[in-house]
Amino acid sequence: MALPNGPVATSSEAEAVLFDLVDVYDRAYEAAAAEVSLSSAQACVLGRLDERRGMGALAEELGCDASNITQIVVRLEALGLVTREPNPRDRRARLVARTPRGDEVNQRFATAFTFARTAIGRLSPDEQDQLTALLRKALG
Repeated sequence: MALPNGPVATSSEAEAVLFDLVDVYDRAYEAAAAEVSLSSAQACVLGRLDERRGMGALAEELGCDASNITQIVVRLEALGLVTREPNPRDRRARLVARTPRGDEVNQRFATAFTFARTAIGRLSPDEQDQLTALLRKALG
């Protein structure tokens, strides 16, 4: 899928392919989330709740405002996928945890989101090692 002409001009073929990768990844993530009736933001938050987490920590990890996390968590709670409870160490703060139904939906999402597994599966073990090293280097 080619990157549409837009406000970002690429300076190399590698950069253009990286943009294509991110675009296809995002579309696949959104499609997998929709398959389990979630937005991509809801799937992202639900997936980060392997253990009880503070809402502030989630916001920091995701690089967004705490009010955004609150809105997402309220929607997930209304769907019965998470619970919120007071933090025993700070009664003003809330901890968020997946419910059993949230665990099930998260597992269905993980099964539906095959993009990375499929893409990596096209590479030989040596190519996977090379890609891993190059991506780590690019990420700094």
